[in-house]
Amino acid sequence: MKTTIVNTSMKNIKPFFENLCMKLSHLLHSCRSLLSSFHNNLVLQFFLSLPSFCIHLAYFIFFSIIGFFLLKVSSSSSSRLDDLDLFFTSVSAVSVSSMSTVEMEVFSDFQLVVLTILMLVGGEVFISLLKLQFSNSMFSKNHLVYGNSSLSNHSPSNPKNITDFNQIELGLVQINDHSCKHELTSKSEEEESNYVNKSFKYLSYAVATHFLAAHVLGSFLISFYINSVQSAKQILENKGIKVTTFSVFTAVSSFSNCGFIPTNENMMVFKKHTGLLLITLPQCLVGNTLYPACLLIVIYILKTCTKKPEFGYILSNYNKLGYCHLMSKKKCCYLATTVLGCILIQLVIFVSMEWNNPGAMEGLNSYEKLVASLFQVTNARHTGESVFDLSTISPAVLVVFIIMMYLSPYTTFIPDGEKEGPDFDDNKTLATRKTTWVEYLRFSEPVYLTMFIVVICISERNSLKDDPLNFSVLNIIMEVISAYGNVGFSMGYSCERRIKSDGQCKDAYIGFVGRWSHTGKWILIIVMLFGRLKYFHKGGGKAWKLL
Repeated sequence: MKTTIVNTSMKNIKPFFENLCMKLSHLLHSCRSLLSSFHNNLVLQFFLSLPSFCIHLAYFIFFSIIGFFLLKVSSSSSSRLDDLDLFFTSVSAVSVSSMSTVEMEVFSDFQLVVLTILMLVGGEVFISLLKLQFSNSMFSKNHLVYGNSSLSNHSPSNPKNITDFNQIELGLVQINDHSCKHELTSKSEEEESNYVNKSFKYLSYAVATHFLAAHVLGSFLISFYINSVQSAKQILENKGIKVTTFSVFTAVSSFSNCGFIPTNENMMVFKKHTGLLLITLPQCLVGNTLYPACLLIVIYILKTCTKKPEFGYILSNYNKLGYCHLMSKKKCCYLATTVLGCILIQLVIFVSMEWNNPGAMEGLNSYEKLVASLFQVTNARHTGESVFDLSTISPAVLVVFIIMMYLSPYTTFIPDGEKEGPDFDDNKTLATRKTTWVEYLRFSEPVYLTMFIVVICISERNSLKDDPLNFSVLNIIMEVISAYGNVGFSMGYSCERRIKSDGQCKDAYIGFVGRWSHTGKWILIIVMLFGRLKYFHKGGGKAWKLL
């Protein structure tokens, strides 16, 4: 009898515990989902509440620090470098500036891979692809929450939308008949919203296609040329550089417009190899100044091959997607004309001034001179790869280079005065928002650059007095403008130009900044980051009226 009662009790208790465990499991799952949703929205709201400038600055600083630690831990004991030089190199790679304080051949194969990754993540096309993916996910999230196209009229990165999401999920918004009628949309509006959502995705495909095709094709062509031309391959073998490493490194550096080359002499050692120069030359254009035009061509090709209507929507509604590198066909024609015009003007000036220069053109025939000159002037805008020693170039040409380095990548000559084009500022323009007192205190870019030059002249005042031929004001201006434009041109340093020789100076293939003090190097680090984020302080100095 007692056994029967126990068995009956156990049978009753077992379903009870099973039911209790099931309810607890559902409760824990609900709590976890609620916390996850709250955490995601809270993090997203905090992220979107930050100024775009702070997000970009944190991005570059983060990868600069990561790159510094990777370069430091992988340094061999025989080639131990100064920590500041390693950090400077890391910042220079992430900001795609290619300013150098050490020779490139001191880096191991692993360190060259690290620099390749830093240049890749610091390139403008890669960063724009990340922002495009983020905008795509934000638009998808907004569309799923609201279920209509009313949100498609708002910016995907608007923090106000996240607040609305929280209010809806927490039941803080009272829905009445009027609001219901306002939220309901027609079928055509929903289709339009879905079309915009798909257009974000297909635009990402187009950018990724251009990005991958340029790197894969560039790396393959460079590798094919090196393996086909024995003299070029012999140069790398003598320096102990792998062909694969050189090919990928050069393709990434050229496309991201960084300008680093694994050799100490940059491209000067290959100035007779016109084939390599002509292969590398398009990489310098398709990843920067001609990127909008090339992206438009890629979209046209994908539209023709895939027959997807979304690509046609992208071409006809480029302003609605908010991708600053996507321009109209007319604007791309103006941009391409401006870029090619600047190259042609520089080429004419350079050839007329330097054609018979024995220091630069020695040992080159007419065809090699023309190709090398074209390569040099093309790189003066933003890439910074060099086939000539800039210290042998005439001052008049250097002034032209300084002007070209100062110009932003999408500087465009538009004769009819259209107000069309990319706006790099993620916030509203000054014309459509209330101007704050902080904006009145902002200076123009030439004022900031003048301040940097003055501070560097103060920090290097002893060298200016003791070594005036190397530490001339023109050389300092060249270095600062090159760092600000993220170009990488440098006058270098020559021991032969020293007035007071101590017998310990050794020439090295490093930038002029490599001979600066620690203070001067830190200032140039700030200049490189300031120049990489130059589109956030465009339009400063409007409060100043020069009458």
